[in-house]
Amino acid sequence: MNNRMVRSIKALILIFVVAALYSCNRNKTTQIPISEFLKNPGKTAFKISPDGRYISYLKKFNQKQNIFIRAIGTADEMAVTSFSDFGVRGDYTWTYDNQIIFWQERPRDDEHPMLVLDLNTLKTKTILSEGKANIRILNKNRLTPDIITVSMNKRDSANFDVYRLNVKTGELKTYLVNPGNITDWLVDADAKIRLIKSTDGVDETILYRANDRAPFKPIIKNNFRNYVRMIAFNGVRKNFYALSNVGRDKTAFVEINAEDGKEERVIYANNNADIQRVDYSKIKGRLELVQWEEAKLQKHFFSPEIKNLYETLYKQLKGYEVNITDKDTAENKFIVQTYTDRSRGSVYLYERAGNKLTRLMDNSIIDPKLLCEKRPITYTTGDGVVINGYLTLPHGDSKTNLPVVVIPHDGPFGTRDSWNYNSEVQFLANRGYAVLQVNYRGSSGYGKVFYSAGFKEVGGKIQQDITDGVNWLIAHKIANPKKIAIYGRGFGGFSALYAVSFNPKLYNCAIVQNGLINLFTYIKTAPAYYRPILQKMYATIGDPEKDADLLRSISPVFHPEKPKVPLLFFQDARDPRANISEVNHYIRELQKRNPAIKYFLNKNEHGSQGGENRRMQSYAEIEKFLENNLHVKP
Repeated sequence: MNNRMVRSIKALILIFVVAALYSCNRNKTTQIPISEFLKNPGKTAFKISPDGRYISYLKKFNQKQNIFIRAIGTADEMAVTSFSDFGVRGDYTWTYDNQIIFWQERPRDDEHPMLVLDLNTLKTKTILSEGKANIRILNKNRLTPDIITVSMNKRDSANFDVYRLNVKTGELKTYLVNPGNITDWLVDADAKIRLIKSTDGVDETILYRANDRAPFKPIIKNNFRNYVRMIAFNGVRKNFYALSNVGRDKTAFVEINAEDGKEERVIYANNNADIQRVDYSKIKGRLELVQWEEAKLQKHFFSPEIKNLYETLYKQLKGYEVNITDKDTAENKFIVQTYTDRSRGSVYLYERAGNKLTRLMDNSIIDPKLLCEKRPITYTTGDGVVINGYLTLPHGDSKTNLPVVVIPHDGPFGTRDSWNYNSEVQFLANRGYAVLQVNYRGSSGYGKVFYSAGFKEVGGKIQQDITDGVNWLIAHKIANPKKIAIYGRGFGGFSALYAVSFNPKLYNCAIVQNGLINLFTYIKTAPAYYRPILQKMYATIGDPEKDADLLRSISPVFHPEKPKVPLLFFQDARDPRANISEVNHYIRELQKRNPAIKYFLNKNEHGSQGGENRRMQSYAEIEKFLENNLHVKP
């Protein structure tokens, strides 16, 4: 063999090696450390003071969540609370005279005292401490900035009464006593309650009164399949805005006469989805926009000014979904949040003066280019129902024969998966798994017929919708039928346990976090203030007495012999909807029959130190568990 031939052979070998290495690298995904998916952005709950002078947000200080503020136009921040025992809850609010109302989380005592911070003196004081009572702010009024309207269940844990609270003096006056069935209230422009909604869990009634001295009279009656959600009085006679699905499938935005309950006009409707949000400016007395969700969020604008504002923001923030979350009273300064399916986005301050956009916080810890697209999908079930969902495929050339993790959302009713950033989905996709999310029957946003189709089907058609989604992936050769896992929380955990109990051949393994294991326990442990909707739970999930056989047949706790595949189970000891003794017993029964059951019980409290470390450990366990059970030889 001459030198020329040897050189040719070496060159050919080199070409094959380079080609092979290129092929391997092309399919290799950069593995992002678990810690990157769990990093706290540092600042949350951005708000703007009504006078437009300050920005506030929550941030860690003394190892607890505290309130910070900074003057607009400066970079200097100041901690205005400095708690080191219990952190500040996320739903704080400004009053119209520069006070901040907030709550502390005290999980050991299950107490939530209400406090007020006076920005002028920087002094904090407790204004309401009613033990375990829950307090909700119903209304603030510019004309009486010191007086707010709140609802609270201090008299009776099952019922919320309405009070007037002076946030400077702490004086609390009863405004309306709940007779036992009132769930919603609507105030007029003068902060007077004019509309209320009562329910027995199955039927609901909206009642109206012309003034505080007049009795409430019923104007609208519906059952729970139909509803009217009150939005605001509009200043035209006694009319009010509402979201309603009465007489239609998809929820529409309508105007109703409060004196007789008659719908006067449909302001906006969409044939494909429920209208879910209305922005109405009480200050300017104008409609601004409505929003609904198909594959992605959609908006329709009523105000040219607001339309121009959003269009300006979209131009400056190309490729991102934009949402205005807060504004000053003059509506010249706005808090803006953005996101995509691959980015948590950022928080901005937008000032009309000078068309100025200032980034306050970048939540995009991971480069979006390293993350994966969440694609809307649809498929048809065996009984002809169209199901919507999302499919996230891992990076790489191969789009077929992939290991799959199915993530059913919690619920079962009134929630859904959306086109947004989800750290768990991106973590799993980064590890090489396709991720399927299914908006099964009963999910919100798709109309009354689709929602109602899930009633008493938590162990039937809802689960079949998930199964049909997996079979759709297999039929399209996206999924490797020998490498499929299912993972869920709450009701999603119920679906995961149900899947490996009653459809065991389809899944290799399952992961459950705080899973619902017993429908009897779930219904019976509902908080006292759920009492008005208890009958609705009976009608949608099942009556513990009339449907006892059904609930027993589908509750995983009664069938520990059925799961045959590996199972990873995480449980929080302080889960308010779980009986921990029952969960522990169920796990022991599973382990007697199936040695491939791993159980982690978190005995620590919500919000205590080490929470992030536990999440890190959970992700690490999930990663190892899936690696062992899905990345096996076909």
